[in-house]
Amino acid sequence: MSLKGKVAVVTGASRGIGRGIALQLGEAGAKVYVTGRDPKNRHVDPELPTLEKTAKEITERGGQGVLVYVDQSDDSQVNALFEKVASENNGRLDILVNNAFSAVYVIAENSAKKFWETEPSLWDELNNVGLRGYYVTSLYAARLFVKNNSGGLIVNVSSRGGSSYLFNVPYGVGKAAVDRLAADTAHELKPYKVTVVSLVPGAVRTELVIKLVDEEKFHTELPPEELKKHFHNGETIEFPGKAVVALATDPKVLEKTGKILKTADLGKEYGFKDIDGREIPTY
Repeated sequence: MSLKGKVAVVTGASRGIGRGIALQLGEAGAKVYVTGRDPKNRHVDPELPTLEKTAKEITERGGQGVLVYVDQSDDSQVNALFEKVASENNGRLDILVNNAFSAVYVIAENSAKKFWETEPSLWDELNNVGLRGYYVTSLYAARLFVKNNSGGLIVNVSSRGGSSYLFNVPYGVGKAAVDRLAADTAHELKPYKVTVVSLVPGAVRTELVIKLVDEEKFHTELPPEELKKHFHNGETIEFPGKAVVALATDPKVLEKTGKILKTADLGKEYGFKDIDGREIPTY
């Protein structure tokens, strides 16, 4: 229970990487505020996990799961989230994980198109809940970190699309901007001993991506069967969570601020494996 007494916020934790990170933080003993959109206001796939399930499992693992419905595209709801965290924890916040992303279906629908074959709105669909959401969430979290002046950790979940072509143009540009967001916010927060990093997983076996890959909804440079093999052999959703816990418990983590960190590299550095016992190779 290395994070017992710590307070964390993980956005977009209903499923996928956000869910995996939240579960690992809970297993380490943290109080974890998990966010996602209210199911009343969106389509809910009955085959996929829910935010309620994530919060419950965090508590079952020994942490404390707190569910908060938040639309990351609504700044007032994001502000209210951090007001709630502050009021319920005497102003304390230790960890923020920026993960919310609402456009996986949109990526699949447009993965066979060149950027000039899409509409300009694709940019907003990929980068509003994502890049802009990360910025707004970081802003409100930073106010708590700076006021407390006791350090903290912000993790931006990114993608190898930030350094090489993946899916489409607005996706890659948005992920590169996520990496730059980590670097520049790290620069301004370093005097307050707040660490900000960009975390890059490899192929992750998220529930939704596996479903879409198996249905051959993604069109990439890899043949469909090779793409299926790539993702089915990928990281579990909790491997990035192990990376976040390792960073959060490293007394020298500030030395990493502003950097882009691959989950597999952190596994080698800190000596952790995936929950299925595998060592994850760097892509």
